Amino acid sequence: MHSSELAGLPELDFTVERAEALAFAAQPTVVLKLGITARGGVAVRSISLAVQVRIAATRRAYAPAEQERLLDIFGEPARWGQTLKSLLWTMTSVQVPGFRGQTLVDLAIPCTYDFEVVSARYFDALQDGHVPLELLFSGTVFYVGDGGGLQAEQIGWDKEASFSLPVQVWKEVIGLYFPNSAWLRLHKDTFDRLHRYRARHALPTWEAALDTLLSACEDQEPLWTR
Repeated sequence: MHSSELAGLPELDFTVERAEALAFAAQPTVVLKLGITARGGVAVRSISLAVQVRIAATRRAYAPAEQERLLDIFGEPARWGQTLKSLLWTMTSVQVPGFRGQTLVDLAIPCTYDFEVVSARYFDALQDGHVPLELLFSGTVFYVGDGGGLQAEQIGWDKEASFSLPVQVWKEVIGLYFPNSAWLRLHKDTFDRLHRYRARHALPTWEAALDTLLSACEDQEPLWTR
């Protein structure tokens, strides 16, 4: 007999109702409003829920400008039939309080702006539209059994939900914490070289140092024309 057919065991269903940018947090955070239904009228005492959030990159189309910005992730668009794959966004968890029937909880997803992280480069490359997400659930549900005692049951990874995250929500939350800016991590040796360049040329900011270097490179004659 399948475990969901045992008397008193709640059958859980998951849906994502909507997404919001969290305005005040220690780091940029998107909140997914996660709906949970416990069928069968069983009283759920709590759920220790683990969630894997994946980006189903194959489920959306990409404008030419987006394709260009995704070259370092998926390669040339002509090869996307082999290289375009789903991406792991994050692993997170939430403690769900007791309920009967249905409940709605906040699933907080931290959003890094570190461009060494693939998910950050993917989101930043998109202009608009939606990002198809796949959520995979596991964990433990604690509930009241038929005899009135507290029971526990594992949640299998077969529990899933899909959601189309508006790109604008990610851009909104990043804009709240990093308005009109980007975060770039450098190796210490590279940073030291940049620091010396900035000091020698008496440049007031790091941005001015990078802008001066880039302008010098752009002014040079391309190698293929020499």
